[in-house]
Amino acid sequence: MNTKGDLTDFIYAALFAALTAVLGFVSIPLPFSPVPVSGQSLGIMLAGSILTARQAVFSVLTFILIGTAGVPVFSGFAGGIGVVFGPRGGYYFGFLIGVVVIALVRGNKNNIWCLALANSIGGIIIVYLFGVLWLSFVTGMGVEKAFMAGALPFIPGDLFKVFVATIIGVAINKRLPQ
Repeated sequence: MNTKGDLTDFIYAALFAALTAVLGFVSIPLPFSPVPVSGQSLGIMLAGSILTARQAVFSVLTFILIGTAGVPVFSGFAGGIGVVFGPRGGYYFGFLIGVVVIALVRGNKNNIWCLALANSIGGIIIVYLFGVLWLSFVTGMGVEKAFMAGALPFIPGDLFKVFVATIIGVAINKRLPQ
């Protein structure tokens, strides 16, 4: 057992869980959607861009479990099991799968185009897939209406987050030991 490596994994996971929570303080409610504009998807993209898949999963699991326990780490200072199983819950589960996809697509490469692709697939497509389907299921609105309320208005901002996460990820990965 590699205790030093395990400790490093947990420290990185805690750091990125905290970063994701802090980015949730940037939250703008939209009148036509139960899902607010939030900085949390940037935290997910950064975790997948910088951490190993294992560290990234620990990070998002920590974030979700702390929020589920009632600590207000979700966007808009929300917390509790009701948030996880409410209209926004699918996005949080999408974060978990999305961060793994980002880390796996990125692999050991630190190429700007590869990282941008990884962030687009994992940070937008996967998160929206889970989020929109869950939003449709929980609210009873059709998938098309859920897409219009829970994905379409967020695409420009999330493309900007892909750009930011990619630039930061490439810069940090250049300085981290492999």
